[in-house]
Amino acid sequence: MKAHPGDHLIVESQTVDGPRRDGEIIAVHRADGEPPYDVRWSDSGRVALVFPGPDAHIGHPPHHST
Repeated sequence: MKAHPGDHLIVESQTVDGPRRDGEIIAVHRADGEPPYDVRWSDSGRVALVFPGPDAHIGHPPHHST
């Protein structure tokens, strides 16, 4: 898993009806883009150091041309 600041971390629920969690990656601690990441969770606005598990994936924001 590789990410950059501005990407989104999406964590799928472990249950059928459970909520999906997502947040913006605001810092990457390794030069190669591997975890851990500082993530600002969209549901709480809190920032946490995250080591994503197998239920997580990276969402890359669309690039805007100017």
